[in-house]
Amino acid sequence: MLTAIAIDDEPIALDVIRFHANKVPFLYLKQTFVNAIEALSYLRTEPVDLVFLDVNMPDLTGLDVARLLPPTTMVIFSTAYAEHAVKGFELNAVDYLVKPVDFGRFLQACNRANERRQSLANPTDDRKRSPAERDAVSRDPVLFVKDGYDYVRIALDDLLYIESEGNYLTFYETGKKVVTRMTVAEAMTQLPGPGFMRIHKSYIVSLTHIDKIERHQVTIGKTQIPLAGTYRDELLERVK
Repeated sequence: MLTAIAIDDEPIALDVIRFHANKVPFLYLKQTFVNAIEALSYLRTEPVDLVFLDVNMPDLTGLDVARLLPPTTMVIFSTAYAEHAVKGFELNAVDYLVKPVDFGRFLQACNRANERRQSLANPTDDRKRSPAERDAVSRDPVLFVKDGYDYVRIALDDLLYIESEGNYLTFYETGKKVVTRMTVAEAMTQLPGPGFMRIHKSYIVSLTHIDKIERHQVTIGKTQIPLAGTYRDELLERVK
């Protein structure tokens, strides 16, 4: 059973979470709070797997609260202001819900949390993983980018490369792509440095997904991506 609490300064929002939670068979919503400080006090003696956390609250914001939680406690952020979603990936959020939250989207977020909990709780599977793989599971790095009126979750382990065209970027993930208004420079500030590199004025690549490096291009899967000469030596050094 996935145990959880919810923190939101709006009672109506908590009512919605309670209503949705009652329909999720593997979720046990133990308590709800309108006061973040009271919630933190509760968690000292009653730890849970997951916290549903509103971003915009007085005194302590949801981002502040998330930084005070134990590293093993998962977080699903929610807010009426979608522009804050990008900040969630820095705190290893499982997901980000934009109010008003419908049940389908709520269930999807809960499934993600449950899958992560099961991955961390299975010692047999964990022993089979390399140290790097175990670390990747525990961090589960993600990025939230705007796609139209919504924010879409991108699993950085599945991100192949990013292509720039004007003020827009296309994120190519395994099996899907997401277009968002962002510059290459902005994307580089949000990606973990060791795993990604800019290799051209219009391209960022995942170093772990490169299949071939040639003089003027790299290959990822079936895609050839231009490699600028100014980046070639650095790329070769980083993949050694």
